[in-house]
Amino acid sequence: MIIHNLISFIRSEYDTPDFIPLHVPRFSAAETRRVMETLEAEFVSSVGIHVREFEERIEAYTGSAHAIGVVNGTAALHTCLRLAGVEPGDEVITQSLTFVATCNAIRYQFAHPVFVDVERGTLGMCPAALSAFLAEHAIREDTGLCRNKSTGKLIRACVPMHSFGHPVRLDEIAAVCEEYGITLIEDAAESLGSFYKGRHTGNTGRLSALSFNGNKIITTGGGGMVLTNDETLAQRAKHLTTTAKKPHPYLYDHDEVGYNYRLPALNAALGCGQMEALPGFVEEKRQRAARYAAWFAGQDREFILEPENCASNYWLNAFVCKDLTERDRVLQETNAKGVMTRPIWTPMHKLPMFRDCQRGPLNMTEWLSEGVVNIPSSCKTANPR
Repeated sequence: MIIHNLISFIRSEYDTPDFIPLHVPRFSAAETRRVMETLEAEFVSSVGIHVREFEERIEAYTGSAHAIGVVNGTAALHTCLRLAGVEPGDEVITQSLTFVATCNAIRYQFAHPVFVDVERGTLGMCPAALSAFLAEHAIREDTGLCRNKSTGKLIRACVPMHSFGHPVRLDEIAAVCEEYGITLIEDAAESLGSFYKGRHTGNTGRLSALSFNGNKIITTGGGGMVLTNDETLAQRAKHLTTTAKKPHPYLYDHDEVGYNYRLPALNAALGCGQMEALPGFVEEKRQRAARYAAWFAGQDREFILEPENCASNYWLNAFVCKDLTERDRVLQETNAKGVMTRPIWTPMHKLPMFRDCQRGPLNMTEWLSEGVVNIPSSCKTANPR
């Protein structure tokens, strides 16, 4: 019965008998105007007129001192790992319940993901699980570096992910990382517009990564951003992502292996227009989440709410089914009726390329992976303000 009622409620929310996608972008005349300005200027690559403007808009909105635009969120996270000093053979602690890009970026550095459990209240990394894993397996050496006693490898970084825009408990995770000398990198790909204790996500870790993929709260088609409050790291991020080219009026002189990762101006122009609508998007999403929460309370199902001391962007709304059987029925019947729903990600430790990675107990990861379902979360209008 809940499935029929859920479909009816979602259709009433979006007021349409047609197919309802999970999340689609909304555009207005502002984006068209910005893109046309770029085309008319004839500079559509990373040296175009809107790249720095988009970075400045992200800096102003998030409160981060530096934002460096790149081609996508995975490239942003890869750059963060490189800047954090992650080297081949090192280990990076993260959560198994995440999108695959988190772990792919770690492997781009030829490093090894190590998995700790998530918590029910945030869907993200559990500070207690992180602390327990390190207490059992790690030691901080006299050099200040953290070494895994079980593998002999250095643990360079820790990457929690703000799942569906819900912030993890950053202060507690940061305290554990500080104790063990591990660099904290926030995977904030989904959390533009989310705040933890009054500050935007991405400002607790030494580095963080945003995504502007087509399904995010704002989009540049593709695109991502490195955030940091460290000026030295910011300058190095821009250098690395611009093929490590040394400044010169005309010579092609490169001083290390870099990446062709800089954000093109066409994408940045789209982002500038989207930023004008972002506050309205967040407001509409939070209002819809409140209506979803009230409806699910009457259905005896848990709707995923923002964690304590947080203001979430509710990028993707989600609820928890009673068991795997119910989850599969919900997914099958809603999609068959033209209401797009999706499960949470397959845990990384169940994928063939990460199956052999070291991990702590993952009881909550396993439980959530069998019950969480995402439901339609798009804004209805281009600018809902």
